[in-house]
Amino acid sequence: MQFHPQPQAGPATPWAFPAPDRGALANGLTVLRCDRPGQKLVAVEVFLAAPLEAEPKGLDGVATIMSRAFTEGTDKHSAEEFAAELERCGATLDAFADHPGVRVSLEVPVSRLPKALGLLADALRAPAFADAEIERLVRNRLDELPHEAANPSRRAAKQLSKELFPADLRMSRPRQGTEETVKAIDSAAVRAFYEAHVRPATATAVVVGDLTETDLDAVLADTLGEWTGNTAAPRPATPVTADDTGRVVIVDRPGAVQTQLLIGRIGADRHDRVWPAQVLGTYCLGGTLTSRLDRVLREEKGYTYGVRAFGQVLRSTAEGTGAAMLAISGSVDTESTGPALDDLWKVLRTLAAEGLTDAERDVAVQNLVGVAPLKYETASAVAATLADQVEQHLPDDFQAQLYAKLAATGTVEATAAVVSAFPVDKLVTVLVGDAARIADAVRALDIGEVTVVTG
Repeated sequence: MQFHPQPQAGPATPWAFPAPDRGALANGLTVLRCDRPGQKLVAVEVFLAAPLEAEPKGLDGVATIMSRAFTEGTDKHSAEEFAAELERCGATLDAFADHPGVRVSLEVPVSRLPKALGLLADALRAPAFADAEIERLVRNRLDELPHEAANPSRRAAKQLSKELFPADLRMSRPRQGTEETVKAIDSAAVRAFYEAHVRPATATAVVVGDLTETDLDAVLADTLGEWTGNTAAPRPATPVTADDTGRVVIVDRPGAVQTQLLIGRIGADRHDRVWPAQVLGTYCLGGTLTSRLDRVLREEKGYTYGVRAFGQVLRSTAEGTGAAMLAISGSVDTESTGPALDDLWKVLRTLAAEGLTDAERDVAVQNLVGVAPLKYETASAVAATLADQVEQHLPDDFQAQLYAKLAATGTVEATAAVVSAFPVDKLVTVLVGDAARIADAVRALDIGEVTVVTG
């Protein structure tokens, strides 16, 4: 019997995060395009500079209602007709509002791109904002609020924002509004917010996919290029301030069998030189199943199914200032709340005293940098990252440079960054659980003043 020789792997193909081409339409719309041969499903991300802090007083949530209304019909199409047209294109359209602004996302086969971009353009330049549709969206949002309040992780996030930021800062309040503010939203409020903040001159469209056989310039000119608006500059951002005095807030849930943990503070965003080292160090602390927090709290002690440490950019400015939420999140059974927090603080103190190991750093680099070619196989992943860079006022080559910097970051730098990111005396701890069963054990840890609030 003759055996064929075993196939051997060839040389690795060099990879770098795709570089976009930047341009602009006659109406002032900035366009980033990225040709990805073979990716027949094209992704389009439109960023609108309509930040949450621009919402009028008492109307928190109006940006969310407006973003949802973009997918609910135009002056040309009813909601049903608009949905049918998207379906005939094989397209999906979604939108959401966050602190930097509103994002509208489209995915469509490249053969249907002109038609789908036309529908997207109609949604942006001539949204219907019909009274009945806005009333329905408001009712839907009000129906969501009790479910969010019952969700321990959502409740913890809401409380942490309230604790960290001053009450007059928009970041202190729920992104999608409260029952009181959402009830006050009507079609007139939505249209007023749209007219004040949505215009091509302050918007950016990102188009990623196989554009080889598509005259994108012509398609854009006939669709998004027909969108008109004034040329006013974006609204200046308010400086972010926060109080990270070490303390504990227990959101009381009598009878809860688990405690939701959310421990956080505000730190450097992507404009800071420490960001690559902070990403690397935070990954070593709690980015994967082999991280220090999981190794102790999950594998050794069995307190939890998993604990994660992460950094999430909240908002950045063109001047290079901004803020990121640095946090540790997880859940433990009620009786283990005190011991789990004690061990978590021991992990942080040991990290500060002894530092990371070279092996931890090497695994983190391999996981973060080595997975990038797989992470960005789809056009949507590339488009979303490019749109993130736009809304955070970062250069177009930021992501490509980040991977190079991660690979070049040493163990000492990563240690210094993560220790600075999570100082044991400047962490605000939110616990959603049964206060009667966990409060005394938490107070005994002496990790900050303990306050109990209703759930």
